Amino acid sequence: MLTFPRFIPHLSRDQWTLPAVLEYQAVHRANRPFFSWMDSGAPETFVEVNARVNRLAHGLAAFGVAKGDLVGLLLPNCPEFIYTWFALCKLGAVELAISDAYKGAFLAHPMNLGKARVLFTNADLAQRVAEIEDDLPSLERIVIVDRPEGTASSAPKFHRIVVSRFEELYTDNTSNPDVIVTPHDPAAVLMTSGTTGPSKGVVMPHSQFYFFAEEDVQLTRLREEDVYMTGFPLFHGNAQFLTVYPCLIAGAHVVLYPRFSASDWVGRVCRSGATVTNLLGATMAFILSQPPSENDRAHRIRCIYAAPLSPDLAGKFTERFGVEEYVDGFGQTEISNVFMTPPDAPRPAGASGVLVDQWFEVKLVNPETDEDVPEGEIGELLVRNKAPGIMSTEYLGMPEKTIEARRNLWFHTGDALRRDKDGWYYFVDRVKDALRRRGENISSFEVEAGVRSHPAVAECAVVGVRADEAAGEDEVMACVVLNPGDEVSFDELSEWCEARMPNFMVPRYIQILPDLPRTASEKVRKKELRERGVTATTWDRLQSGKGQGAAVKSGAQK
Repeated sequence: MLTFPRFIPHLSRDQWTLPAVLEYQAVHRANRPFFSWMDSGAPETFVEVNARVNRLAHGLAAFGVAKGDLVGLLLPNCPEFIYTWFALCKLGAVELAISDAYKGAFLAHPMNLGKARVLFTNADLAQRVAEIEDDLPSLERIVIVDRPEGTASSAPKFHRIVVSRFEELYTDNTSNPDVIVTPHDPAAVLMTSGTTGPSKGVVMPHSQFYFFAEEDVQLTRLREEDVYMTGFPLFHGNAQFLTVYPCLIAGAHVVLYPRFSASDWVGRVCRSGATVTNLLGATMAFILSQPPSENDRAHRIRCIYAAPLSPDLAGKFTERFGVEEYVDGFGQTEISNVFMTPPDAPRPAGASGVLVDQWFEVKLVNPETDEDVPEGEIGELLVRNKAPGIMSTEYLGMPEKTIEARRNLWFHTGDALRRDKDGWYYFVDRVKDALRRRGENISSFEVEAGVRSHPAVAECAVVGVRADEAAGEDEVMACVVLNPGDEVSFDELSEWCEARMPNFMVPRYIQILPDLPRTASEKVRKKELRERGVTATTWDRLQSGKGQGAAVKSGAQK
């Protein structure tokens, strides 16, 4: 049975901390480029970044930040995010990464979970903090990051919270802080997407942070000559342990920019000289929907980490952009990547990868009983680590959720998968998103793939809704976003599905939307779509005369 090849990590286990890796590279690759902020001058070398981070770490220590403290980072992508994250790690403090889309109760939730006393933010985002100051009893100090769009002088007024400027924290001390940070110490708290309920804070030890990044190094075959580019948010794991940290381990050069945009993606990969990048969710489809450019092949990209990887989209991407290598890993913030695509192995269509069995054991079970399901059948993925410290330790401040996820001595992922006889695993759905109609179990993931195969469709999210006559079962609703300028009739789209999927899977309801509600990490908020349900503009297959023959354009329904 095929598994991912065994690998030897770059550093010994006692060095699986971010300070140890940075200090190692500051000696062994001192003058090689490590970090660039796109279009803003020469890159900083490993030794320069280490010195800058040390200056900041000593200032934070004088500020009162100590080992074990949780410190909030509410920032858009900027160089200061990197420096602060690394400086906190140097002190053994814990980064609490918060989405810059959060406001109100959504912002108060992670801050209060972590009881953070210090928060780094900018002047614009500080206004949101000021609006909920009374709801943040633990917060004592805000550090305003000076960027062109805001300074401490333009920050809002607070009644109780003290405001400081980022630049004030720098000292002249470039020596490594005298703090012992071990692989089992917590490194970060990253928030889950909250697609099914309140966000949970995943506590990641240094050893897991390192291991997750090491997996990416192995998967992309990253080397020091590579340039890895991303515009995905730094508060999310993708940018941290699938881009920045892998470059730190491999001695490669990471290039960051403010925010991903499909319209300027080609220009950025060309200007940055990127050889590796990653694409999340529907971003590959967004890029393909852009008008062709004379620069489409004027880049150096050799490998794209695409999750999840659609063979159809990868084929179109290769045809247009000339990129030949695509890799994928399957995991969660809580567990690292448990499945990855072996280098050069022929990959079956739709497969998520093979087991990284050097480090993990898994099983697929009935989600109601935890009993194993037969090979080839769909079951919930349960995971256990074979080595200490390569999975998260808990959900911050949520002991009941921690116990629930780890019941019966296995971590319950909530993902439904199946395995074939050769050892390839296939993602089917989130367990909570699975549908049941006419006695048949339906994968929303598979229905979405069928709808997306229509040339006019850019995106699709499938949810189950209840109709009066459904007798307690789900009816399938497809929420569709069309390519810009394209149009398609409801009948045509329904007939497309009828020709490609079993009748019980064909959506009864179709909505054409201008866009899909998403989290900051590009995950679709299916809960919103379910709660919205059937509206006056939803097409009903059983009552198809209402929309028969009528063509709809992209963005037609609200």
